[in-house]
Amino acid sequence: MRGFLAVAFGAEYATGTTDRIRRFDGPVRVFVDAAAAPRGLAAARTTTAEAVVAEIGRGVQHLDIATTRDRADANLTILIVRRRAFAATVTEVFGPGRARTILRRLAPDCVSGFSRDERFRIRQAVVILAADTSDFVFRDCAIEETLQALGPINDTTLPWTMFNDAVRTGRFGRYDRYLLGLLYHPRMRPGMPRREAETIARSALPDVRSFVDTRPIDNRAATSSR
Repeated sequence: MRGFLAVAFGAEYATGTTDRIRRFDGPVRVFVDAAAAPRGLAAARTTTAEAVVAEIGRGVQHLDIATTRDRADANLTILIVRRRAFAATVTEVFGPGRARTILRRLAPDCVSGFSRDERFRIRQAVVILAADTSDFVFRDCAIEETLQALGPINDTTLPWTMFNDAVRTGRFGRYDRYLLGLLYHPRMRPGMPRREAETIARSALPDVRSFVDTRPIDNRAATSSR
């Protein structure tokens, strides 16, 4: 519960109200754009990103998420770019002022963000990934940033979660499946304040754990520090 409340409220880089539940309120369709990636990496990185989306879909019971080949249908876009173009892409997507803060404070290999409406429903989200990193770093970034683009945009110091910048797991583990399962449980709604969300999460946790604990999880990726 401490982990859920930590990541579902607040934000690494806050630009507005962060004391309400933020999440998609309908199907999430993901377009993977690797046109700006190095030619030799574009296909492999696209495959990894699409596999990550599919893994998230299998791991979160009530989240309808899938890739699409039609950019116009997408409400979440994954941009895969050369590392040397990463800062320029962040600036283009988020604007110069916000980009400077993101790049200075986070010094990332990857970043995500979303826009929401007045009811705290996410309407559009974007993930930016540097292609020319190691396979492990790319997969780790793809998982973390895609998850954060779904709403849990804050970080925590808990050591066993993807939402901790001091740790890299390279996998969508059981604990993080609990967190996303709580966020996308049918009783959890966009705009809920912290106290109401905590009450719902506590009542929903047995259902979430029952689903997650009966599904296979790929534990092949080892944990490493950043």
